[in-house]
Formats: sequence, structure tokens, C-alpha cells
Amino acid sequence: MTEDSSETKEYTLEADSELRFEIEHKDAKVLVSLVSGFAELFGTELVKKKKYQFCMGAKVAIFTYHGCVLQVIGKMDVCYVSKETPMIQYVNCHAALEQFRVEAEEQDKRGPVALVVGPLDVGKSTLCRILLNYAVRAGRRPLYADIDVGQGAIAIPGNVGTILIERPASVEDGFPKTAPLVYHVGHKSPSGNSVLYNSVVSKMAEVTLKSLDANKRTKSSGIIVNTCGWVKGSGYAHLLHAARAYGACAIFVLDQERLYNELLRDVPENVQVVLLPKSGGVVERSKEVRHEARDQRIKEYFYGNVRAPFYPFSFEVKFADLRLYKIGAPPLPDSCMPIGMKAEDNQKKVVAVTPSQALLHHILALSFAESIDDDVIGTNVAGFCCVTEVDMERQAVMLLSPQPRPLPPNALLLWSEMQFMDNHA
Repeated sequence: MTEDSSETKEYTLEADSELRFEIEHKDAKVLVSLVSGFAELFGTELVKKKKYQFCMGAKVAIFTYHGCVLQVIGKMDVCYVSKETPMIQYVNCHAALEQFRVEAEEQDKRGPVALVVGPLDVGKSTLCRILLNYAVRAGRRPLYADIDVGQGAIAIPGNVGTILIERPASVEDGFPKTAPLVYHVGHKSPSGNSVLYNSVVSKMAEVTLKSLDANKRTKSSGIIVNTCGWVKGSGYAHLLHAARAYGACAIFVLDQERLYNELLRDVPENVQVVLLPKSGGVVERSKEVRHEARDQRIKEYFYGNVRAPFYPFSFEVKFADLRLYKIGAPPLPDSCMPIGMKAEDNQKKVVAVTPSQALLHHILALSFAESIDDDVIGTNVAGFCCVTEVDMERQAVMLLSPQPRPLPPNALLLWSEMQFMDNHA
């Protein structure tokens, strides 16, 4: 393709094929519109003649069941039409879940809970999005639980979260993140504190399953759970823990026979385990790209995006007014523990943090807990702020926050290993 960013090209897609493209250039902008026929992006239908804008980092697969013509304006790094797509298998998974939902509705029971599992970069988040979109289009109101702390699709990385899905995802921006239920882990991998991670996943599962009973339509719609890409050793143990905590009735395994066979061996017989191919359009990301994606998620939390910019606040807080804690004390050997305590208990201990230069750039989670006597681990968080300056002389920090000053009275802040360099300042 030429360097001219205004280049226009039309693609004619046959039934059951998809147009895939990627954008890697920083300032690139690509506009896509549906000229004729029917097409969808990860389960969201495209509106005819409407121009959809995609920017750097976009990895797009526009699929058609019946055939369509697409117009694309702009320069892409990769662009091709593929007839090899797993969409038919994904639709069959949706149909199976829909059968569970019909039964649940008739019997006034909880709908299906499905876990989507697989190694890194196989398209787990995309499959979740497709299944949720199809559920909504069938008149359902499912819950979406994201327990992948590394990427943080609902909150920001370092946390797990759940949202109610009431309408299909926006083609450009995904699902709205309104009123999420978010729990703090504070690490970018469960390995940062395995005991804490399992504890938080159990708590969120318990609260989410209870909330299903509050609304008849949501109750029968069930939950789709997105998981981490760590599937060996302790990572595998975390998956089994999540499947138990949520009472999963189906586990969709993407692109790994070994994991599929292990799960067949280890989960109860009444749990359906299904092996699915990943899409050929799924691209493996380097560590640097994953790190950039994490930064981008945090940046969007504070600053929004091109279509919906946010304007965060900066204000000073004195050390004396910071009620700052972290969860998990340094591990001690059992021989050094008080009688009756296990080393594991230390992993869930709430420890006061003394403000220092080491706080710079760290994300702090604002807990709904009012004191450390509350169940801090089992209490969800209200939002996040970022330490942009530490002044040891004046004994104060500068915080970047979506809300203006002051912090809520008795605000309990939880330290996270996640960091964000605020280049807007």
C-alpha cells in the first residue's frame, strides 16, 4: 500500500469469511464502513454506511455470515481476507449456553457460568466479547467477570472486576465500564501473592453469584469469566480454584490440548470442557507490547480516549493525612510465626506503608473499607489515584485523581505494584 493515508480500498467478503487488519503506527487512523451486506466485529453488528475509526494497537477481525462489502480508508500494517475462521464453533458455544439459559429460565435457576481459559495471546478476551455480545443480542443480561489481573479489561491492571452487560459492545471502545464491581489485588500476576489472589477471586465469585438472584433476567443469563494466561503449575491451580469458586458448568479451552486434557481429568464430570481453535488473526505480543497495553489501560482510566477525553485532577496530600496500606507482609518461616499462625496468614495481612520516595508513580486503590478492622480484602474499591510527586521536605505527595480534592474522609488507600508515568503533567 502507498504511504497516502487517505487511500481508499473496497473488500468484498464471501459468506463465513473475515477481514483482518492491524495498526501499529502511532498516528495512524483507519476508517472502516459497511457498504452492503451484513458484518460484525467480535459479535457487534456494524451499522451500514457508518464510519468506524481505529487507531494504533487495533487488531481487528470483521466477520460476515452472509457476505458483505467493506470500505477501508487509511494505512494498515497488515490487512487480508481469511476464510479460515473459528466463528462457527464460537457460535455453537453460544447456542449451547443459550440452551442452558432457556432451561434456567423455565426452572428459575441460575444460568450458565462459563470460564474462558488458555495460554497468553490466544484470544480469550475476544471470545468473551463475542459470547457476551451474542447473549445480549438474544435478549439476555449476562455478567462479565474478568479475573485476568495482568490486563485488567474492566478496571485497570492489578485488579479483578465484574460488570453487567446490557447492550452490545461499541465497535470502537468495547463494553461501557459503568458501575463495575472491582477488587484490589495489587499485582500484575497472581504469582505476586497467590493466597491473596485466590481469596479475592473467591470473594468476587461469592458476591457475583449472590447478585445473580437479584434480577430474574440476569439470573438466567449467567456469567462469562475471563481468566489469566498463566496455565501451568500454580497458574493451573488458580484456574481450578476459579472454576470451583464460580461453580462453572462449562470451560472453553482455547488452543491448548494439554490444558484441555488436564481439565477433563481434574474437573467434575458434569462440567463441559470444550477445546476450541484460536483465530488465525490472533497475534502473539512481546513483553514490551503487553507492558504498553497495561500502561494504555491505566492512561485511559485517567485521561479517557480520543472520542471521550477525561480531565483528571492533581492535588497535594500531606503524609499525615495518608492512610496507606499494602496487603501481604514479607514471608516468614513457620518457626518465626506466633503460635497457631501459618505463614499463609501473612499473605493476607494488612500492613501500614510509610510514605517515601519509593511511592513515586505507584497506583493507589481507594477502598470502601473504613478501617483496617474491616474486611479490607473482601471490600471492593471505589477508584484509583496515582502518585505523581513525593516531596520529602514538605512531607507531602501529589496525587492524580479522576475526582477533585479532597480525598474522602477516612480514605483507606491500598498500595499497588502497578506504576504509571504521567506524561501529561
